Amino acid sequence: MVLHDKPGSSIVMVCPPYPSHVQAFEALARELRARGHQVRYLCADSARCLPVPPVPPPARQRPAGLREDIAQGADRTDRLCRHGPALIAGLRADLILGDQTEPAAGLIAEHLGLPMISVACALPFDPEPGVPLPFLGWRCDPSPKGVERLASARRIATWVMSAHGRVLQHHADAWGLGRRRDFADCLSPALTLAQTPPGFDYPRPVGGARIRHLGPFRDAPTAPFPDDIRPDPERPFVFVSLGTLQGHRLALLARIARACRRAGAQVLVTHGQGLSGAQAARIPAEWVRAFVPQRAVLARADLCVTHAGLNTTLECLEQGVPMLALPLANDQPGVAARIAACGAGLRLSPRVATER
Repeated sequence: MVLHDKPGSSIVMVCPPYPSHVQAFEALARELRARGHQVRYLCADSARCLPVPPVPPPARQRPAGLREDIAQGADRTDRLCRHGPALIAGLRADLILGDQTEPAAGLIAEHLGLPMISVACALPFDPEPGVPLPFLGWRCDPSPKGVERLASARRIATWVMSAHGRVLQHHADAWGLGRRRDFADCLSPALTLAQTPPGFDYPRPVGGARIRHLGPFRDAPTAPFPDDIRPDPERPFVFVSLGTLQGHRLALLARIARACRRAGAQVLVTHGQGLSGAQAARIPAEWVRAFVPQRAVLARADLCVTHAGLNTTLECLEQGVPMLALPLANDQPGVAARIAACGAGLRLSPRVATER
């Protein structure tokens, strides 16, 4: 709406420094700039507006614990709220594009009186009766019992995230915005752009009209299939990936590879630099790599065993590759539940997954 009515708009993007989210925002930025808009990125680390740059891969880090992750997120939001408004006002911004997982975007937009579009790089968490929170592997249940159960889950989630909620409420009070205790209070009331394709998410008859399911925010793939990986076309070819943050799980990756080999499949495993060379050599797969051009590999794969990260899931849907989802963290239980619900694959708890 804003972009079509006002060519050459000044747009500020706000998102957390998660690699998959940044990559999605980079793709949006390139498209917007190609249409003649000026795009800047509000960096949480220094709270400075900069032209959107290519973001290098981060140094390998193990996932933070939940408490540490919440504390880091609260600190990022606080710094954005303290320094962001003056920077954005100085840019004469017309619009804010805000990642749903960075609530500072919504607070700042409302404080400055700017329109905002929410961007769901993960599963949308716009509230909807019966639709579970993204980190829950529940089925959709709009019955009175299901709605009551979900309300209880939301109260628990708000309590768990209370450190972040206190930061939100502090700045909301300072700006006279009223109650803002959780992320859902900071979403755009007008529009959410989601990476999920139509039909993948649960039905949203109440609030779904403001969500546009656009599919993956990606550029066209250019990397070819690796020359040194040559699957036998007469045997099933299985691609195994637990993403970049879970690639250190040696025991699980080895267990998956053994199960695939027992079934007569050939296996390609990626670990995202989560393993040393010696550790990677202990995985009984035909090929073990840190990274591969995933979309090119999926174009040839017969099955993907995945942690149910949304990016890998979307690429499997794009290529029509069935999935076995082994959710591990974050919104992966919710993604796995939707994989099973829409018939795109099966889900299994990694805790009970065996080689047989």
